[in-house]
Amino acid sequence: MRKSILVISYVLFWVSLNAQVPKYPQNYFIWPVGAELALAANFGELRPNHFHMGLDCRTAQRENLPVYAAADGYVAKVKIEPGGFGRAIYINHPNGLTTLYAHLNAFYPALESYVKQQQYKQEKWNVFLDIPPNILSLKKGDFIANSGNTGGSQGPHLHFEIRDTESDKVLNPLLFGFPIRDNIAPDIIRLVVYDRCISTYEQTPKTLSLKKQNGVYVATAGKLIFNTDRISFGITAYDRYAGSTSQNGIYSASVADNGITKCRFVMDSINYDETRYLNAHIDYKWKAGGGSYIQHLSRLPGNYSIIYKGPGDGVISLEDEQAHEIDITVSDAAGNRSLIRLNVQAGNSRTSSSASTGTTFFAPGFVNVFENEKVRIVLGEKCLYDSFRFRYTNFAGKNGMVHQLHNAGVPVHQYFPVSIKPDFPVSDTGKIIMKRTYGTKEDYADATFSNGWYYANFRELGNFELIVDETPPVISPVSVSKNRIVFSIVDDTKILKNFKPSLNGKWIRFSNDKGRTFMYDMDENVQPGNNSLTIVVEDMAGNKSERTVNFIH
Repeated sequence: MRKSILVISYVLFWVSLNAQVPKYPQNYFIWPVGAELALAANFGELRPNHFHMGLDCRTAQRENLPVYAAADGYVAKVKIEPGGFGRAIYINHPNGLTTLYAHLNAFYPALESYVKQQQYKQEKWNVFLDIPPNILSLKKGDFIANSGNTGGSQGPHLHFEIRDTESDKVLNPLLFGFPIRDNIAPDIIRLVVYDRCISTYEQTPKTLSLKKQNGVYVATAGKLIFNTDRISFGITAYDRYAGSTSQNGIYSASVADNGITKCRFVMDSINYDETRYLNAHIDYKWKAGGGSYIQHLSRLPGNYSIIYKGPGDGVISLEDEQAHEIDITVSDAAGNRSLIRLNVQAGNSRTSSSASTGTTFFAPGFVNVFENEKVRIVLGEKCLYDSFRFRYTNFAGKNGMVHQLHNAGVPVHQYFPVSIKPDFPVSDTGKIIMKRTYGTKEDYADATFSNGWYYANFRELGNFELIVDETPPVISPVSVSKNRIVFSIVDDTKILKNFKPSLNGKWIRFSNDKGRTFMYDMDENVQPGNNSLTIVVEDMAGNKSERTVNFIH
């Protein structure tokens, strides 16, 4: 009888789940690039500090394939930046949706001309332009750009998104009926369990060995005994579609206890202002230590991401000392599913709470402060995802005292202020910057002086120190050829506050894709005969460099 009830509950759960799949217009959009319909990445894949927010459409590892308007509409925005999207087009459609096309090379001529005009008007290469709806209208299938590899792209492809125009919420394009054949259920690579009487940042999860039995994953050990009152699970899982070996992201996963759903996440829509919640969705410590991505099947206390659909937080209580049948279901956007079924029970010797005596205890939902006579840190209410025992130490560095504020294995959601009292004479407060290091990574921020302290904002924990920056940026030798001018700029902090190139006294448009080299393709601004190029650059500490190059064209 009990088995029948569980089967009925499971069927009803999936009927309910399928009823909640968003109903988006089908076959309204065409495939946006002139290449074989194939994916390098899908919506919701796990990336450093963010979810992947669209589809990466393959372009046969080539650039300059035609990119098309996916439906009727008009160019509403254009973005050009050295990282991120690189060169991107936003098209608004009459059905209330917006499509985005990123990592592009040249735009179609009318748009390229408009953007160039605006760049010269603003005297900026990196721009984010709002374009009136009556300027650049398009029909479905119109050529809009050449595909490329600009911005944060690691190889030639087209990044494609579908958004709700009014809210700017990004929607999963795989729910719009693109003809991607997928009859393969997700692969579950790893299942782990956490003792939720302890912070997830202060433990290494236990890996559970699985085997497939009649198409269902089960524990190799049979019944699982856990010596704790509370547990949660995490998985490493991937999706594949027919004809591809790419390990793409899963669409959803849920955990049920004795037929009752305890938590569920679904990658159907994500806002850009919440994409950093990926760091709460994964085992951040495991990943930061060099491991693979593990996705929590529970909502951490400080995780407010909309991908979690409830009804609970996914933490399983074993206090009743009874056997629990756990079902973990992993799905892709086409409805293919994989199931893990476990039988778990509490052991005789159990943990029941986290120990926090004798240390500074930080918790989500509170303002957390650590301070002494030399350093102060304030983490706001929405900075943390889980509790942990904060640790501080200091040591001598080559520039002065280095303050180790815990470690970078604990993620922080929002920027927070770090204040340091200098332990060296300060002659020019404008030349002081704050440096954060952890492992091989370095971050810098302009430090502001107030009442004997310097403060700056950061978004990660680690080792912090004040340094004096009196070294101006270095402008490399300028290469001038028949069609192009190229140079690079090197600075200790890698951050430039101001950059102004001028030719014969007028600003000219140097590009800086991927932040590597500055390039200017000769255009009508170069006059026949003698020309004078002047480059002025300033770093975050206010150090300036200038170089003038005269050439004949």
